[in-house]
Amino acid sequence: MDNNKSLDIAIVGMNLRVPGSSNTQDFWRNLKNGTNSLRTLTDDELILAGEPDKFLENPNYIKVAGAVDNADKFAADFFDINPSEAIMMDPQHRLFLESVWEVLEDGGYDVSKYSGLVGVYAGSSMSSYLLNYLIKDFDRLDKDLLRIIANDKDFISTRASYKLNLKGPSMNVQTACSTSLVAIHQASQSLLNYECDMSVAGGISISFPQNIGYFCEDGSILSPDGRCSIFSSDSNGTVFSSGIGVVLLKRMDDAIKDRDQIYAVIKGSAINNDGNSKVSYTAPSVQGQAEVIIEAQAISDIDPNDITYIEAHGTGTKIGDPIEFEALKKAFKTNKKKYCAIGSAKSNIGHLDAAAGVAGLIKTALALKHKVIPPTVHFKEPNPNIDFENSPFYVNTELEKWKTDPGVPRRAGVSSFGMGGTNAHVVLEEAPEKYEETSPPKTSWQLIQWSTKTETALEMATENLEEYLKSNRNQSLANIAFTLQVGRENFKYRRYAVVSNIEDAVKAIENRKFISSHNEGVLPVTFMFPGQGTQYINMSKEIYETEDEFKEQLDYCAEQLKTLIDVDIREIIFPSSDQDDKAKDLLSQTYVTQPALFAIEYSLAKMLMNIGVNPGSMIGHSIGEYAAACISGVLSLDDALRIVSNRGRLIQSLPKGKMLAVMLDEKKLRSVIEDQLSIAVINNDNQCVVSGELQQIDRLEEKLRGMEIVTQRLETSHAFHSYMMEPILEDFRQVLKTVQFHTPSIPFISNLTGTWITDSEAMSADYWVQHLRETVRFAGGIGTILESSPCIMMEVGPGHTLSNFVNLHPSFEKQKTITCLRHSKDPKSDNQTLLQALGELWLSGHDINWDIYHKNEGCRRISLPTYPFERKRYWINNKNQLNDKFFNENEGLSETSGNTLQRVNLEKDFIFTREKERTEKTVGSNHSSTSIEIITSIFEEILGVQDIGINDNFFTLGGHSLLATKIISKLRDIFKCNINIETLFHNATIEGCHQFIVEYWESEDTVEEIAQTYQKLINDEEL
Repeated sequence: MDNNKSLDIAIVGMNLRVPGSSNTQDFWRNLKNGTNSLRTLTDDELILAGEPDKFLENPNYIKVAGAVDNADKFAADFFDINPSEAIMMDPQHRLFLESVWEVLEDGGYDVSKYSGLVGVYAGSSMSSYLLNYLIKDFDRLDKDLLRIIANDKDFISTRASYKLNLKGPSMNVQTACSTSLVAIHQASQSLLNYECDMSVAGGISISFPQNIGYFCEDGSILSPDGRCSIFSSDSNGTVFSSGIGVVLLKRMDDAIKDRDQIYAVIKGSAINNDGNSKVSYTAPSVQGQAEVIIEAQAISDIDPNDITYIEAHGTGTKIGDPIEFEALKKAFKTNKKKYCAIGSAKSNIGHLDAAAGVAGLIKTALALKHKVIPPTVHFKEPNPNIDFENSPFYVNTELEKWKTDPGVPRRAGVSSFGMGGTNAHVVLEEAPEKYEETSPPKTSWQLIQWSTKTETALEMATENLEEYLKSNRNQSLANIAFTLQVGRENFKYRRYAVVSNIEDAVKAIENRKFISSHNEGVLPVTFMFPGQGTQYINMSKEIYETEDEFKEQLDYCAEQLKTLIDVDIREIIFPSSDQDDKAKDLLSQTYVTQPALFAIEYSLAKMLMNIGVNPGSMIGHSIGEYAAACISGVLSLDDALRIVSNRGRLIQSLPKGKMLAVMLDEKKLRSVIEDQLSIAVINNDNQCVVSGELQQIDRLEEKLRGMEIVTQRLETSHAFHSYMMEPILEDFRQVLKTVQFHTPSIPFISNLTGTWITDSEAMSADYWVQHLRETVRFAGGIGTILESSPCIMMEVGPGHTLSNFVNLHPSFEKQKTITCLRHSKDPKSDNQTLLQALGELWLSGHDINWDIYHKNEGCRRISLPTYPFERKRYWINNKNQLNDKFFNENEGLSETSGNTLQRVNLEKDFIFTREKERTEKTVGSNHSSTSIEIITSIFEEILGVQDIGINDNFFTLGGHSLLATKIISKLRDIFKCNINIETLFHNATIEGCHQFIVEYWESEDTVEEIAQTYQKLINDEEL
């Protein structure tokens, strides 16, 4: 192995929310267009944010901000976080949690199925939400552990690990402005040390309120013109703004093996600290910055002459830019001039503090992927203190193609320097053009599937997928299907479509021609194995050509059968075009038909089980019961092949017979048939099959025609399950005596009894002899299955004959039948039919092992739309005490809308109305609360959930130990009872708490008296 390659880290996922961009696609578009996403605020907006008039009139007050849209909203329900906890939680924690989910999905990973360790390395800025809002709402911060955990920097990474069940290292990184790039370095080292197999890394910085300006005094590092003009003659300061960025990292070798998308490759990284070799603690250092760049380049083993872009820290300050430039010159040590572009995302989005480094890394990775360098905005003329002419660097001001020497990959460096001296530098390289060679998709037919937690989210996900498909018509449909299958968690509300190209996928979604379901639970699967008469040439041909497990099993059966029946069933089932007629004739011969059907059904069942479709029960139709017995372990495969081949050979030796399907029930049929004839099969209440000699069947058919009873001759060579089988029964018994029988491991139905086979029956040669001769009671067997418990009936063999019987059964109601192989007259593709079956199973709650299904294919994970979070506003605002009701009712009035004054007036009206209603309810009410009502109000207050039922569980409503202590404290204070955490755990409902309190006082009357006393005290205090 190449030692250098083993140190490579792949960036396989990205997620970002910054000013002007809610995702990486928007961010890249703004970068290419040279968009300044910092925004000048209106006076109305500033007033709404609470800024006093004197600020607005001050010439040093700069009315510019970089805000993240909808930072006050959160998908609390998705993460099972109750409203009261969501309101207390720093929005930085909330947005980070969403971003971690999104970056994992962007990388194409469903962590609920990922077997490796996932680490989290991240940091955030100080909680301004706590300082500006929450801290005014209580007296002692150190006494409220819940609010500390919800807001302190220490808990941002571990909360994500807890909520998403990520079991790798989970660490907070705090180095001021370099936090997120240092986190990426630490995550990379963790991967290289095999502490984890995948890692999320990044940072977040969002200050509240967002839409306010800042004061800029002489000598300040802040920009007096509200722009971040890096390396420019008019560079005069930076602009702090808000944002979040995270990346998903993997070892490069693993990313290639796992067929990941790769945005860019981290060739090496380094961190250090300036020490005290600078004028002050907050000042930058040429030496420290140069050394970290040199170290990263050395670790990468990359010549600086091959690095053609630098994403600088680029604060745009008069002192910082020249120092950084000198450090870069010192690190590059080359005589080449102006070959390396230099820029910074800060010119577009401002300084993101703890998230600055990861934003620069994402910008650079996107530039490498798209092979262009975005323009640096606001740059006019070079800073007079920077000598560009005699340096390797230049500032590009237009979108330019990223050129490189032949054979040299595009390479870049990313810097981030923290106040206090912790420096970080990362060397990036573009992803290789080709990964390891893999085979193409095995079929053009693909199953696209998507699911969500709610019905409304499912509609949003459908619209997002439709928009993606329309905008990416050249994308590989196989990659889309693969990513949706392996890279998304399976939720309750599901949809799927089976399509063969992108255009069909677009039309299917546009016309809503997909299958949709609200999955309430997973029904077990019953395998149904059809019998003779369903076979046809080329049955399962496409499956044989595309499914390795199916081919392997069928090949083994065919090789064993060669010595038993002297033919290769593959040449008969899959004949060359000039041998069709001969193959049809041979396939109709019982000595070939029965082992061929068994081999197809057995192989298909093993293939399904290999991808996670395991039967809870089984039923076979005549020869199909041997497939059930073999899958259940009653017979080994070799023994089963020997039995079915001898069975077919013995039947073939008998005189010809005929079978006739009759549309009558068993009782009526017995009254009209001759004694010599046998009822061979009972398929349902109104359809049986009669078996016997040719002339006898002819006479019966004529008789029934005269009675206007519908009949149909079956294409069979012999009179199965009739008296005509009796001459071979003893010979068949001798065959059975040579095999070893076992007890069934999966229950299956007996054709003889129409109910579950017993161990003694399954292991008895006498049973299988009778099975050859006696009636197949398929209808009774189906009834036994359907009446025992709901299930999915899956036909594992050619056609849909058994499914038709099931659909007509009186016990069949809202259950489902599924076919795996097309009928001989069905124009559908085999693969289309199989994928339709898998889609129906998935729709019903079954999870398919798509990794195994796609084994050895060339499908790759790609970036697709992530989960459509249904965000709501969770906020404490001490200035006006607004709650969610106002914002939900006035959704259109965003903080950045032009209706600011209208919004202010609406807020005032809402506050007045709400306070009036509260006063009237409190003072004007003569109602005395019962104990149940008091306990209910406590639950609702602590959880922030309304309309809680008395039997709703506290913990399923989002409660946890810290909230439980609040419940306990209130119950103790009001009801003077000795309740503790263990008691609440065992009595976690309102009714449970009430019963505990009653038992504590040994009287419900006492408890109600306490409740009335408490209510009186409250009313007296209010009045």
